[in-house]
Amino acid sequence: MSDLFILILIIVLILGFIYRDRIKNRFFPEKQENYTIDDKFNSDKREREKEIDGLLSKMGKNGINDLSPKERRRLDELSKK
Repeated sequence: MSDLFILILIIVLILGFIYRDRIKNRFFPEKQENYTIDDKFNSDKREREKEIDGLLSKMGKNGINDLSPKERRRLDELSKK
C-alpha cells in the first residue's frame, strides 16, 4: 500500500513538473502592464523621455555633430510629439 502511494506521489510530482507552466498560468495569471489608456500614455511618454535624454546626453558631450543623421531625425520626431 505504501509503495503504491509513493509511486502515485512520484507520478504526480513528475506531471506537475512537466505541466508547471500551465499550472502557473492557471493559478497565477500574468498581470496586465497597462490597465487604462492613461497608464499606456504615461508609459509611452516615459519611454520617449528616456530616449530623448539619451540622445541629448550624447549630444551634450561633443555637440550636435556627434549625432548620426538617423539620431538627429529621431530626436526631431520625438521632440514634436
